[in-house]
Amino acid sequence: MRPRSDDDLRLWRRILGEARPYAPALAGLLLLDLLATPLALLAPLPLRLAVDSVLGDERPPAPLDAFAAPASLLLVTAALLVAVTLAIHAQSLLASVLRTTLGERLTLAFRARLFRHAQRLSFHYHDRRGTGDPTYRIQYDSESVRALLVEGLLPFAGSVVTLASMLYVTFRIDAQLALVALTVSPVLFVLTRAYRRGLRSRSRQAKQLESEALSAVQEVLGSLRVVQAFSQEEREQQRVERRYAEGVRARLGIAWTEGGLGLLLGLTMALGTAAVLVLGVRNVQAGALTLGGLLQVMAYLGALYAPLKTISRKVAGVQSHLAGAERVFAVLDERPDVEERADALPLRRARGAIAFEDVRFAHDDGREVLRGVSFAIAPGRRVGLAGATGAGKTTLAGLLLRFHDPTSGRVLLDGIDLRDLRLADLRRQFAIVPQEPLLFSTSIEENIAYARPEATRQEVVAAARAANAHAFIEVLPDGYRTAVGERGMRLSGGERQRIALARAFLKDAPLLVLDEPTSALDARTESDVLEALDRLMRDRTTLVVAHRASLLDACDQVLVLRDGALVAARDPAAEVRS
Repeated sequence: MRPRSDDDLRLWRRILGEARPYAPALAGLLLLDLLATPLALLAPLPLRLAVDSVLGDERPPAPLDAFAAPASLLLVTAALLVAVTLAIHAQSLLASVLRTTLGERLTLAFRARLFRHAQRLSFHYHDRRGTGDPTYRIQYDSESVRALLVEGLLPFAGSVVTLASMLYVTFRIDAQLALVALTVSPVLFVLTRAYRRGLRSRSRQAKQLESEALSAVQEVLGSLRVVQAFSQEEREQQRVERRYAEGVRARLGIAWTEGGLGLLLGLTMALGTAAVLVLGVRNVQAGALTLGGLLQVMAYLGALYAPLKTISRKVAGVQSHLAGAERVFAVLDERPDVEERADALPLRRARGAIAFEDVRFAHDDGREVLRGVSFAIAPGRRVGLAGATGAGKTTLAGLLLRFHDPTSGRVLLDGIDLRDLRLADLRRQFAIVPQEPLLFSTSIEENIAYARPEATRQEVVAAARAANAHAFIEVLPDGYRTAVGERGMRLSGGERQRIALARAFLKDAPLLVLDEPTSALDARTESDVLEALDRLMRDRTTLVVAHRASLLDACDQVLVLRDGALVAARDPAAEVRS
């Protein structure tokens, strides 16, 4: 798809908007870059002095009349050469340090903003994209904003000023040579415009292929036990290599395109330089120009073509970064399924009364998951959710935590619609124990304290004791400082589940959601976990999603879902009495 100028204009506005907090530093870097122009104009002067005034008979400029003697003038020329060279390198050093500092800070801020937004997007977005694509955009595409501003826009602006300065000086020396040198400009413009059209789409394709390759690697490494169990290592190796090879081919296509453009640019400038050289030599032979003047013009010609080449190559190379910027802004343009209202109400600690009023929920494709569900749970009661897989149990629990909102109907907490509450306050009211405990690759203590990072060591240990986890933690080599590995894989399933329970105990929330917490446990481990769960559920409003009777029997009431509808409600305690 060909980039349209109005789309590019909007994109550049957004990029400049990201740079607004760094405007003073960007202005300082631009001024420092512009300082290179007068230094570049000074660079050929010592050579002209040496040729025309030391070796030749031309009088030196008025400020150097006191050093008219050839020996003195030669020393001054050498000193001037050293001074100009030192100033050029000092300017280059300062500009490089400031450019790096500014670029890294800008990337860090933008990457952090992108990650913050990605965390708030819906599960549906992440299920659809996976983890590889957002990771690639946060890690790699986010650098496009820095590249466009610090390595694109500022050098472009500096090159324009340098070009104008060099043109002015060259016209003052020999207008005819300057006009000849400028004849290449229209050709450069046409070439860059022609190549620009294909580079953006090729860059988009390359980035998408690299993102898919990263997703494939993450998928294989995250499922390595399954891969090895079915002896599919070679198959996955070929699949990942194939994805990488596609990305390599796309990048090679871009390299050929950019290389072809560079070849044509170089040829065009070489023709311009040759024309100036031929005409300049004739002017020297005719006495219209000194040899030093010709050398100065040729030096300025290199400095004149340098910004022209920079402008042309930046226009072409910037397309890859614009493609990256499009991808990161596409993430920022994604709106979360759940939005917090501007006038949302605060909530300190809920009593725990829950009500579903004619709740319906459908996916984006229109498939209805819940159909007119209504029920109420009094504070402190335990209610089980039973039903076949796909009946809507987990969706119902997700509505309670506002992972998504109902398509119609209301979910109430203490008589208040969840959509009227602050999201952070609402979710602080819940502790969750999922079917598959989610642990981070840190220590056991940090995983338990994740629910309340400010908790003391004594509080963490007390929570572990309540969850029947203290005994196995104590015998580990590093105790509570034991690293659990990625996703807690250094621990058994029962140990991971008890750490998840300890986390819930430490949070001490008034409401509790249990999502099949014992489904993957053996009988002995299940007994320990059930004992801890019974303590955890005391005096808390609890929603239990389960198939096992051992958990449902502990509930005050069991709601049965079938095909998204509530079809039955029963009282386990009454059944036992009868």
